[in-house]
Amino acid sequence: MFEKVLVANRGEIACRVLQACRELKIQTVAIYSEVDADSLHVQVADEAVCVGPPPNADSYLNSANIISAAAITGADAIHPGYGNLSEDPNFAEACQACGIVFIGPPAEVIDSMGDKARARHTLRDAGVPVVPGSANGVRDLREAREISDDLGYPVMVKAARGGGGRGLRIIHNPEQLGTALEQAGSEARNAFGNGELYIERYVENARHLEVQILADDHGNIVHLGERDCSIQYRHQKLLEESPCLAVSRSTRRKLGEAAIRAAEAVGYRNAGTVEFLLNSKGHFYFIEMNTRIQVEHPVTEMLTGVDIVKEQFRIAAGEPLSCEQGQIWFNGHAIECRIMAADGDRNFAPSPGCIQRWDFPSGPGVRVDTGVVSGSEVSSYYDPMIAKVICWGQDRPDAISRMEATLSAAQVTGIRTTIPYHLRILGNAYFRRGEVDTSFVERRMD
Repeated sequence: MFEKVLVANRGEIACRVLQACRELKIQTVAIYSEVDADSLHVQVADEAVCVGPPPNADSYLNSANIISAAAITGADAIHPGYGNLSEDPNFAEACQACGIVFIGPPAEVIDSMGDKARARHTLRDAGVPVVPGSANGVRDLREAREISDDLGYPVMVKAARGGGGRGLRIIHNPEQLGTALEQAGSEARNAFGNGELYIERYVENARHLEVQILADDHGNIVHLGERDCSIQYRHQKLLEESPCLAVSRSTRRKLGEAAIRAAEAVGYRNAGTVEFLLNSKGHFYFIEMNTRIQVEHPVTEMLTGVDIVKEQFRIAAGEPLSCEQGQIWFNGHAIECRIMAADGDRNFAPSPGCIQRWDFPSGPGVRVDTGVVSGSEVSSYYDPMIAKVICWGQDRPDAISRMEATLSAAQVTGIRTTIPYHLRILGNAYFRRGEVDTSFVERRMD
């Protein structure tokens, strides 16, 4: 196992990884921007290094400064968390070149799965069901029209190197295509430095599912079941749960087999997520693979008892997985609410500022992952998500009741949060019946 690990991230995911390091008796190094000097992840790490001014590009995306921080402090591995540099193959290669272990999949796998169009082609050849769409990136409007006409409207234009809903547009008729291509391409270039787009058929009334996988260097691959991530606002997830009510035992087995087949096809290693759309007839289709830990990984941890972050460390250290597929049980139901410093009644407008009070109740089946405490300053420079509340129950109604009780008793002052909006979701009759899809917020909440 590693002696010292640098955590190349901030906020709640940095704190989560640091906790796993403490349990594994690994020394830790935090990085921080100038505005994050007093942040919680800096306080709980053994050492901390400033890597630049507050803009992400100058600090948490500054790979040269981060690798220098690892070298100066003697860290033998880097955990990237999610976002930032976690899916940057150049960063993974740079770590390897400097003799530092990158806790994630190989750079070539990150690169191949980072190109969404290429990933679709690879997995289609491996026998994984894929949403019908363009074989490669579209070159111009004329080609886009031909592909869209063949697929039939509505279609989706998506960034080939994208994620998080950026560089994505839904198109209902040919007249919208030109504007959508221009907007999505511009957004993709600004967000990912690559404006390449591809087109796929839009699956209406679909659920967004993702299957958690773990793969080691010894030929072992397991799946940890599916998460339903359908509750989204502008393609940004708000609430996740597992298991999905619409997935039968037979479909769960097929989803798991497809996810493992995808991992085998690309030589995957470490933790990853294979994402699918599930239509109203129970058919599922691959859409992308995330080569990192996911924001919503605690949902699966609560359900299975598998510590995914610790498994990441074991795999990166060359050890075999601690669990086999036949030993993994899916027990009860778990729900995660992403708590953001934002106003759900004003299109989720960010609400930066100083948190005067931060207090969440604890109890059986309740977990709060956060990077803030009372007195923390929420910066406008970064993503407004400040915590995740995860509740487990014997069944779905029990998990919903526990989440409602937890959020209702939470005391957060000084900033606005999405807690009231999450309580409205939990109380929505359609949600309580499990009648959800990716259009739930637009159709059932607005």
